[in-house]
Amino acid sequence: MEAKPVIDAPEHEYRGASHTATTNACKLCTPLGATLAFRGVEGAIPFLHGSQGCATYMRRYVISHFREPMDIASSSLGEKNAIYGGGPNLKKGLLNAMRKYGASVVGVATTCLTETIGDDVPRLVAEFRAEFGDLSLADIVHVSTPSYSGTHVDGFHAAVRALADQLCVEQTPPNGRVNLMPGFVSPADMRHLKELVHAFGLDSVMLPDYSETLDGPALLDYENIPSGGAPVARIRAMGGGLASVELGRAISAQPTAGTSLLERFGVPLYRLGLPMGLRETDAFFAALKEISGREAPRELALERGRYVDALVDGHKYVSGMRAVVYGEEDLCIGMTSFLAEIGVVPVLVATGAKNRNLAAHIEAACGGVLRQMPLVREGADFFDIVEEARTLSPDVLVGHSKGQRAAREWGVPLLRVGFPIHDRFGGQRVLHLGYRGAQQLFDRLVNMVLEKKQSDSDIGYGYL
Repeated sequence: MEAKPVIDAPEHEYRGASHTATTNACKLCTPLGATLAFRGVEGAIPFLHGSQGCATYMRRYVISHFREPMDIASSSLGEKNAIYGGGPNLKKGLLNAMRKYGASVVGVATTCLTETIGDDVPRLVAEFRAEFGDLSLADIVHVSTPSYSGTHVDGFHAAVRALADQLCVEQTPPNGRVNLMPGFVSPADMRHLKELVHAFGLDSVMLPDYSETLDGPALLDYENIPSGGAPVARIRAMGGGLASVELGRAISAQPTAGTSLLERFGVPLYRLGLPMGLRETDAFFAALKEISGREAPRELALERGRYVDALVDGHKYVSGMRAVVYGEEDLCIGMTSFLAEIGVVPVLVATGAKNRNLAAHIEAACGGVLRQMPLVREGADFFDIVEEARTLSPDVLVGHSKGQRAAREWGVPLLRVGFPIHDRFGGQRVLHLGYRGAQQLFDRLVNMVLEKKQSDSDIGYGYL
C-alpha cells in the first residue's frame, strides 16, 4: 500500500516553523549527551569546560532519570575567564580530576560559553600534556559540543566518535571481537545487547557501556568513579575488530565511530536501526548470523515465537489506535516501526533534531506495513508538538515524561520510553530492544489500554 500523509489540509501545517524562539524544547543540551557517553568508559570522569551551572544542571537531570550518583567535573569559568579565556581553569581542573578522582580517562566536553569565546581546547590539552609531562597523566579525550549546534544525541555520538579516534590510534592485530556502538539506549538495553551478541558466540566491546556505571548495585563504600564501562585496552584495540555494528538509522549522514574505524583500519561496518520490534530485531540477528556464521540459538527463537503469540492474543486491544511518538530521532524510528507492526497507527512523529531525513528512515524501517505515513516533524518544539497533536485525536502518547501534562489533559495513556523519565521509577531499566523488549513494551501498552477502559467504565469489569 502506498504510504500517504494522514492529514494534508492547510490548517494542519507545521506552525512551529515560523517561531523564532523555543517555548518547550524537545531536546536536551549537547554536552549532556557527551557526559553520558564518557560515563560509559572504565575509569573515566566527564569534564565540562564551561561554567559551574552547566555541570550542576546536567548532574541533576541525569540523577533524576538514572537514580545514580553522577559526578561531572567542571572548569567553573567566571566573568574573568569569559574575557581572558578558560585555559588556566581547564588545566587546573584536569589536574584535580586526575588527583582527586584517580581518573584514567578524562572526557572533556565544551559548552556554549567556551565555544563562544573561542577556547582552542585541542591546543590547551596539548599544552597541558607538555607542561605536566613529568607526571603520570590520564588519557584526555576532548569533543566540541556547543548546544546551539545540536542536541544531546549529537553530543553523545560526537563523544563516541572522539573516544574511538583519540584512544584507538594504531592498527592492532585481529582480535575477533565485535565493536558494538549501541546508540543512546538504556542500561537495560545495553545488558541485553551484550547477551544477544554473546548468544551468537561472539566476543564484543561496547562503546559506550554504562550498563553498570549508571545502573549499578548498592555498595557499602562509595566509589569516586563507578565500576564498569568499556575497558580502555579494548577501545584501543577496536581497529583489530572482526566487525563494527552501529545501531541507529538517523546517524547515517554524519561521521561516526563506525565510519572512522572503517576508513582508518578497514573494519567492516554494519549499520542498522535500533532492534525494536520484530523486523528490526530480525535484521540485527541476521547481521550477527553473518558475522558469526552461526544460526540464532533456540532460546532466541523461542523469545521471537512468544512475542508473535502475544501479538495474536493482544492485537485486538490496540489495533487501529492512533499514536503520537516523540523524542530522540532513532527511538522515534524504532518505536514507529514497533507500533506499525502491532497495528497501532502513528499519526505524528516528532523530534527536536534537525536534518535527519526522518521520514525516509521511518518508511524504510517500517517496510511497507504502515497503514498511512504519519506527519513527521524535525526540529520540533514540544509546545508545537502538543498543539499539533491536539488536532489529531491521539489515543496514546509514546515518549518521555514531558508528555505527561498533555496525556492527562486529553485523558489518554502515556507509554513512557526513552530519556528522560522523571515522573516514574525505573527509567534506567526500561527494556526497549530485542524480542524481549518488544514483548515488554507490548504488554505495557495493552495493559495501559485495558486499565483505561476499566477506569472509564461506569460499572467496571473483571474479565477482558
